[in-house]
Amino acid sequence: MAFAWKAAGLTYNRYLAVAARVVRRSLKEQPRLQAERRGEMDLKFAKWENGKQGENKSVATANASAMAEHAGGQTQ
Repeated sequence: MAFAWKAAGLTYNRYLAVAARVVRRSLKEQPRLQAERRGEMDLKFAKWENGKQGENKSVATANASAMAEHAGGQTQ
């Protein structure tokens, strides 16, 4: 028996993120704002080369710039 989230092509982490967002949006105004603040995350990464750590970058910023670069590089 397959789980519904798996049958829909979602990973378990993505399924949990969607479920958490639905619960947060169903709350009344004040508790919803508090829950949304808790749901924000700021992940950072650094590329390592030759045993040395590079610059720390935000995942959101790096993802946005990569998406813009990818969109700009496509020809139709």
